[in-house]
Amino acid sequence: MAAKQDHIHELEKRLDDFNPQVRFNSLLELKALMDEGKIIPQKMQPIANLHCHTFFSYNAYGYSPTKLAWIAKRMGIKYIGIVDFDVIDGVDEFLQACEIICVRGSAGIETRVYIPEFSKLVINSPGEPGISYHMGIGFTSSQAPESVAGMLNEFRQRADLRNRSMMRRLNDYLHPLHIDYDSEVLPSTPASTATERHMIAKIVQKAQETLPSPIDFWVEKLKTDRNTIIQKNEKPQVFKNFARAKLMKRGGIGYVQLKPELFPIVEDFHHVIEECGALPCATWLDGTSQGEQAIEDLLGLLIEKGLAAINIIPDRNWDIDDPEIKKVKLKNLYQVVELADKLNLPINIGTEMNSFGQKLVDDFNVKELAPVRDSFLRGADFIYGHMQMGRNLKMGYQSVWAKKYLPSRRERNVFFEEAGKAIPPDKKGRAILGQINASQSPAVILEKLKSNL
Repeated sequence: MAAKQDHIHELEKRLDDFNPQVRFNSLLELKALMDEGKIIPQKMQPIANLHCHTFFSYNAYGYSPTKLAWIAKRMGIKYIGIVDFDVIDGVDEFLQACEIICVRGSAGIETRVYIPEFSKLVINSPGEPGISYHMGIGFTSSQAPESVAGMLNEFRQRADLRNRSMMRRLNDYLHPLHIDYDSEVLPSTPASTATERHMIAKIVQKAQETLPSPIDFWVEKLKTDRNTIIQKNEKPQVFKNFARAKLMKRGGIGYVQLKPELFPIVEDFHHVIEECGALPCATWLDGTSQGEQAIEDLLGLLIEKGLAAINIIPDRNWDIDDPEIKKVKLKNLYQVVELADKLNLPINIGTEMNSFGQKLVDDFNVKELAPVRDSFLRGADFIYGHMQMGRNLKMGYQSVWAKKYLPSRRERNVFFEEAGKAIPPDKKGRAILGQINASQSPAVILEKLKSNL
């Protein structure tokens, strides 16, 4: 029995291998063991994490798209979704894995955009007025249409240039420590898409391995007392976050106030997302910034520019030790969910998983999330329904068919919600969708889908 468990553990470990064929073959072997009853997944629960970063940008646990799909299957998570910074490299792999093991999945991208109308207000990117973290969700392929492939590549290139510039500043400051970006940072990623978190991990690792006294080095470079450095250094992930905040964030030697022109204008980003058949999605932090205190105006403006959904990270708005801060942020959470429902903006939720300690999935049973739980699950059904209709039939939310038969956002939301509830996430779902075509009305399509439940 121990040998069998060791073999399963090794297969699961291989799901994070940088070789995609190794990941694929390991998943097939795990599925075979599951089909034979040698792996028993947990009973599926109506819970969701639709905002998981993968190792194509940065996952704190090194998870690949395939690994996240497998974890959802084993842990009984009904809805799982990936989101990567500046790239959509993991979309095809993830959606294929979800279909193989029968998991409801969705895929997206995250970047920072410039919103000129809010140029004087900080929105959700601290210290950067007019700059907003923004997303596209519901992608159906890693291959972008030729019309926008160049713009997507620009996102990747801009991120790379920002990283290299930061690395140069850090190398100057951290002397005698020196990190070669190409030979030391990029190999820690599967597709040369490094982030600040990859850089700080390499910096901390090399300091530990090569310097005669890493503690003395960090006392000097982080301008922090020795006891604090020793205490934080006892927990490597905590120390990485601490060093990143000191070196790379606002006020740190590696940080440079970025000009708005270094980011895509929000309309241009929306154009890329829509051309890919995906959905422009705002991101909401906690309602405390000047920009988010004007959230109704901001969302109204973005809806005029094509916004279709909103992303929320629930955990940072209720799981808070300070009761006064918790009270404010929880109230803001309830208000933004109420507003999203009023504006017909489906909600995409998740935990991110790009920082150590973030949860695998939100606790949907806590009393704090009870008032918003149904809105979260409706959003999960919606985005999954859009993905399936778009991937298999090119009849997603942005399609000619949807615009013809479902002219209002409200009508579209309801249809894709109901479709999401009815479409199985495996080959059976694909077979059912094979009976549907663009000449059929939404009512007829839903009748066909529900008849197979």
